[in-house]
Amino acid sequence: MKLTILGCYSATPRTLNNTTSQVLEINNHMFLIDCGEGTQVQLRKHKIKFNRIKHIFISHLHGDHFFGLVGLISTFRLLTREADLHIYGPKGIKEVVTLQMKLADSWTNYNLIFHELTSNKSELIFEDEKILVHTVPLNHRVYTNGFLFQEKEGDRKLKIEAVEAANINVAYYRKLTQGFDVVNEKGETIKNESVTRAGLKPKSYAFCSDTMYKEDIVSIIKNVDVLYHESTFLEKHAHLGPKTKHSTAKEAATIAKLANAGTLLLGHYSTRYDGLNAFKEEAQEVFDNVELCEDGKTFEF
Repeated sequence: MKLTILGCYSATPRTLNNTTSQVLEINNHMFLIDCGEGTQVQLRKHKIKFNRIKHIFISHLHGDHFFGLVGLISTFRLLTREADLHIYGPKGIKEVVTLQMKLADSWTNYNLIFHELTSNKSELIFEDEKILVHTVPLNHRVYTNGFLFQEKEGDRKLKIEAVEAANINVAYYRKLTQGFDVVNEKGETIKNESVTRAGLKPKSYAFCSDTMYKEDIVSIIKNVDVLYHESTFLEKHAHLGPKTKHSTAKEAATIAKLANAGTLLLGHYSTRYDGLNAFKEEAQEVFDNVELCEDGKTFEF
């Protein structure tokens, strides 16, 4: 699981800082999460292949999280993209995007498929044979979701000496890795757990975009391996949280602790601050394993 931070600041882009956008690479998928202004430039800068992006997840319709989307869609068209592009986001995202395309007479030459979200409860929005994606309902000034990306349980691993000792025909090896009991060459039923072991532990990543402190998301993201949680403010400006519906670094850390997360990533910093170390220091008063997102930084888990 690899995460590339394309932008992690709030509100407005600056010379060296970009607004929110991330690329998550997990199990041969490359998911784009939010698409702030300048995202496609960051994709080029960090040598991320445009044609590998087939699913884009937009948390909410504030500009610093999706103003780069129409430009990216247009570039895909100019690059003669053919693959379908799926966009998951709040109701209204289809209207925003297609109106600009209509007025510019710039329809795509590939299928643009919108999945508009309206539920205030967590729901499954993507599934294939290896990955699940659920929404994480948040509390912001407009309808907002985070996203939980989870690997499914992988194949079990054969204990090859035990398999051979149990006289199991090689034709049944695939069934064993899928978790089934099998019958050996003597007609005996062999319990799966006696000849296999669990495969690699499935990994998970939760992206919690703009939100004020919201403790009820803990049950959705419980035991997540990596949690990104917005941390717009330091404690000295905590009074701004309820007004703007944003969180502090310490509040993000509290969510990580309650959820028993493996690692907490902080981001969406207010541009009022000159440095980032104080965010990590304040979060670590509550939760130990804290990392700071910065533009261009990658994390591998």
